[in-house]
Amino acid sequence: MRRIVLALAISVSGIGLAHALDKEQLRAQALLKEFCGRCHAVGTSGKSPHPYAPPFRNLGENKLYDEEFSQRLQNGLSSIHPDMPTFHFSQNDAGAVIDYLRAIQAASRR
Repeated sequence: MRRIVLALAISVSGIGLAHALDKEQLRAQALLKEFCGRCHAVGTSGKSPHPYAPPFRNLGENKLYDEEFSQRLQNGLSSIHPDMPTFHFSQNDAGAVIDYLRAIQAASRR
C-alpha cells in the first residue's frame, strides 16, 4: 500500500514535491486524487479534467488557512456547481488536506 501511495504521489505532483511531502500530506494527496481528481488537478501542474474545476494549486490562500475551511471539509464541502458532490473529511484528514494544499501552492509559486 505504501508503494502505491508513493507512486501516486510521484505521478500526480512530480518527483521533487513527492520527496518534500510528509506521510500525512501523501495520504491527503491520495484522498484528493480519489475523491476530487476526476474534476480537479490536485498536483503542482496540469490542467483540471473538468473545465470549471480550478486546479487545487490555484485556490486562494484565504480559503485554505482559516478554521472555517477546515470545518467545511469536516461538515461536508459542497459547491453551487451541480457536478460537485459533497465530501466529508475527518478532522485529521481535513488538517492533512490543508497542509497538502499549502505545500502544492508553495511549490507551484517557485
